[in-house]
Amino acid sequence: MADYDVVVIGAGPAGYVAAIRASQLGQKVAIVDREFLGGICLNVGCVPSKSLLKNAEVAHTLRERADEFGFSFNDLKLDYGVAVKRSRKVSQRLTKGVGFLMKKNKVDVFMGSAKLTAKDQVSVKLNEGGSEKLKAKNIILATGASAISPPGMEADGKQVLSFWEAILQEKLPKSVVIVGAGAIGAEFATIWSSYGVPVTLVEMLENVLPLEEEEISKELAKAFVKRGITVKTGTKVESIEKLKTKVKVNVSGKGGEESIDAEQVLIAIGFRANSANLGLEEAGVKLGERGEVLIDERMATNVPGIWAIGDLTAKLMLAHVGSAMGIICAENIAGVETVTLDYTMMPKATYAQPQVASFGLTEAQAVEAGYEVKIGRFNFQANGKALGLGDYAGWVKLVTDARYGEILGAHMIGPEVTELLPELTIAQMMELTPAEISRNVHAHPSLSEVIMEAAHVAEGHAIHT
Repeated sequence: MADYDVVVIGAGPAGYVAAIRASQLGQKVAIVDREFLGGICLNVGCVPSKSLLKNAEVAHTLRERADEFGFSFNDLKLDYGVAVKRSRKVSQRLTKGVGFLMKKNKVDVFMGSAKLTAKDQVSVKLNEGGSEKLKAKNIILATGASAISPPGMEADGKQVLSFWEAILQEKLPKSVVIVGAGAIGAEFATIWSSYGVPVTLVEMLENVLPLEEEEISKELAKAFVKRGITVKTGTKVESIEKLKTKVKVNVSGKGGEESIDAEQVLIAIGFRANSANLGLEEAGVKLGERGEVLIDERMATNVPGIWAIGDLTAKLMLAHVGSAMGIICAENIAGVETVTLDYTMMPKATYAQPQVASFGLTEAQAVEAGYEVKIGRFNFQANGKALGLGDYAGWVKLVTDARYGEILGAHMIGPEVTELLPELTIAQMMELTPAEISRNVHAHPSLSEVIMEAAHVAEGHAIHT
């Protein structure tokens, strides 16, 4: 039986980052994954989808805006299969990089299915055959989450897809219904519609991106409709009928019941923690109502020596949050100085067109929490860089406390707003106010000037509005 200080189960952005940090802190570390290094994110999730979104951006420009930019051609051909192949190369490059990092940091890698056999022991059924038994002073659970499919709507990889099949298939659907208008649904709606695919986006709640500020959600829906996407919010999918050459999606909403025909359906309604078949119940690890592993602020479970991070905990199912949790977990195990996470202030990003980015409280949440709220808002339409890009819809909105100037949240929609988040999240973390942001000289012309201008507005001395 191999003996380790730390065994990590799951090699996604939470697990492999935890393994690296633990090794840096002098721990002897092993990591186990049943499928691939880098997890869902690097292999079939957030990384390859960004590659597809770049291709989609170019396709949309050539199809819909060629005259505006001075391009002309007689026979435009868009090969979606090439876009998918490019996305696979991007993923492979990064996953190879994770393998290199494991070797560099002397982390032993076991590819197989892991299960707890005691609070300090892990049995691994190896993919190549045979098994290994690992003993560890500390076990970090980082097994992620899996897509949810309602009964009767399970993915078959042909007519009904999950994100997994959608990101790997090399052909465009002739038409598609996307069930769920969260980040995955919004991003695939952007990708497929950019190639001219008729897309219907169905969301049971009242807004697309229902977890974002309502004003942002409505602006994104308006942009989607402008792109030719049919948006149906407040609409429930009752059933999906698979026919020989199409699927029939039966929905009910404000206008009553109707059927939508399409070649394929993408189910993108959310995720559930991967806590089954890990031996957690036998080890006494407490789970929540949705099967998530319950942890404290240190990432510790109720069982000493067993820790959990990332999507498995359902704190906030985002890769970068999982990575931050992994670092903090490893530091707590090693007993070195670390921090705690405020999940409300974690950055959120949706890479649709236009992009959406946010963190913290919405205006309504801030008011409900008892703050006297002051808003700083600035439109991209008045920004020189955005105008030059030909991408100037949207705005930056700062939510601040009028009394002390504290930044309570930010909500952005527009060009590359996902890249504008760090200035604001670090400002909030370091207790800077819009006064400091407005005094910070921003390069001109740059999209980041919109943050500066919004800060000026929040301070009551707007410059360009």
